[in-house]
Amino acid sequence: MADVSHTRGDMTGHPDAPEMRARYARMLGGRDVALVDGPVFLLGLYCAASPWILHYTTSQPPLVAHNLIMGIAIGVLALGFTNSPERMYGLSGALCALGTWMIISPWIVGSSPDTGVVLNSIIIGALAVVLGMVCIVNATRSTPRA
Repeated sequence: MADVSHTRGDMTGHPDAPEMRARYARMLGGRDVALVDGPVFLLGLYCAASPWILHYTTSQPPLVAHNLIMGIAIGVLALGFTNSPERMYGLSGALCALGTWMIISPWIVGSSPDTGVVLNSIIIGALAVVLGMVCIVNATRSTPRA
């Protein structure tokens, strides 16, 4: 009977081998979107929804609109980081600036904020600063040096 079993041969002679190697190198050289851009987007969503989650819509009306706008801005940055990272990662510092503003905003935008509102803004701001720093590190690491 004939031997019809497939043997494991060398793939170097396969016509698609160079293309597969190039695709594999591109995938390994790319950045991991889920580790940075996903949490930034979720932070923006939480920031936009936080006035309704923590129920300070009646006690701090100016902070409601502020958090909604800031959350949308953080979410748009995250979507930009995901869609065109080579152009948008230059704006990673903007995420740090937005985070710093979130930390000090309860006293500037709000009127005598309570502890829950202050803690919420500080946590959102600190996370935005940390994630912005991670984006900056990721951008400098993935930029090819000439």
